[in-house]
Amino acid sequence: MDLSNLKPAKGSVRRSKRLGRGQGSGKGGTSTRGHKGAKQHSGYKKKIGFEGGQMPLQRRVPKFGFKNVNRKEYKAINLSVLQRVAETRNLDKIDLHVLISAGLISKNALVKILGKGILEKKLEVHAHAFSKSAIAAIEAKEGTAVKL
Repeated sequence: MDLSNLKPAKGSVRRSKRLGRGQGSGKGGTSTRGHKGAKQHSGYKKKIGFEGGQMPLQRRVPKFGFKNVNRKEYKAINLSVLQRVAETRNLDKIDLHVLISAGLISKNALVKILGKGILEKKLEVHAHAFSKSAIAAIEAKEGTAVKL
């Protein structure tokens, strides 16, 4: 095989419809667009959500609730996960770089440590937020919880 005999896979390329090339072609006259109305003309585009004149769904259903623009979205990580990471990598300090390299968070994520699970090792943990139970569990093993 070389560049001179490359061609697309069988059935992957279809010939385009040749519209408006006379009545004999079977696709002349209205060129498959039907008779009259906006849809036959070029540049036709119906509005998003248009339902043929029926009151659209987004106008029938009432508004409710709100989005808090100041909300901070944290990635929750439990103590059991920290324990597993510390054991597998043999660490006493866990910060964002360790969590990123372990594939637990993305580089822009805010991290909150939660208290589910048992900590068996003294750890220095760096995160953006901690639950009360997580701080208590970390300090019970003489570790430190450092807020970023």
